[in-house]
Order: sequence, then C-alpha cells, then structure tokens
Amino acid sequence: MSETNWYVVHTYSGYENKVKANIEKTIENRHLEDQILEVRVPMEEVLEVKNGTKKQVSKKMFPGYVLVHMIMNDDTWYVVRNTRGVTGFVGPGSKPVPLTEAEMKPLGIKSESVVIDFEVGDTIVVIGGVWKDTVGVIQTINEHKQTVTIKVELFGRETPVEVSFADVKKMN
Repeated sequence: MSETNWYVVHTYSGYENKVKANIEKTIENRHLEDQILEVRVPMEEVLEVKNGTKKQVSKKMFPGYVLVHMIMNDDTWYVVRNTRGVTGFVGPGSKPVPLTEAEMKPLGIKSESVVIDFEVGDTIVVIGGVWKDTVGVIQTINEHKQTVTIKVELFGRETPVEVSFADVKKMN
C-alpha cells in the first residue's frame, strides 16, 4: 500500500462543509475508502462575547480550506480536484504538497494508531454514544478512521452501524 498523507484543499469560502460532504459521498460511490481515508474541516472552540453575553462557539480554523487524508495518485487527485466547490490543492502549480508531522500537531491530528483487542467476527458491546448497550458482531474494522462496523437490528432489518473504537468493548 502506498503512503498516506494529509493534503490541504482550497475551497470557495463557506463551502467547506459542502465540499467535505461531496468528497465523502464520492468516496462511498466509487469505493475509494482505502485510498481517501478522511476529510476534515478543522474547528476550534472560541469564546464569543455579544451584547455582554459570553458564548462558546465552534469556528473554522482555516476558512476556505479542507484537510484530506489520502494516498495521492491520479484517481484520488482527480476525484478531489473535480469536486464541486474545490478550487485546487495547496502547493506549487498542480503539485499538492503533503503536511508535515510538525504542521499537523497543532491541529490535533495524531499519527499513532490504537491497538485493539478484537477482530472481525467478534461479539462486542457498545459502551458509549448513541448505540450504548447495543450488542453486535464486528463486520469490518477501519483502523484509519478508528471505527468498527456492526450489524444492528433496526425496524426488523439488519442495518450496518459505524462505531468508534473508544465506544466498544469486547464481550467475554
């Protein structure tokens, strides 16, 4: 497998979340989950004072930019570059430049991976989040996104649900 890096994509201002959603939809449609791993719009919590009232608000760290964790090749470049709202990659000419570890650290993006003690086919119980106390069998494990997919019975049908590593525990 080729090396994955974080790249910065320039977008129309105010279109960051739309671009994120569009890229994620394209990843799903073209089955590029193993090549484009994650799309982020970095946010920060800011204390805003309006009319004498303090309020905690989420603001975009870099308006007009989206971060994409991907393997750079012709297909992935084409998919991201031709997404509606994207004006291009950050880098000289049409050559995208990946972010370094030092540049990623202040963004809270860590490169170390979590060691997990379960595998596909294991029965787990969800210990947090929306699906708390749900028991399911692991269908897939995505180490890049740090999630597992389990099947949950919903309205009489088996439905795949993605749950974070932090929210699951292996059943004995």
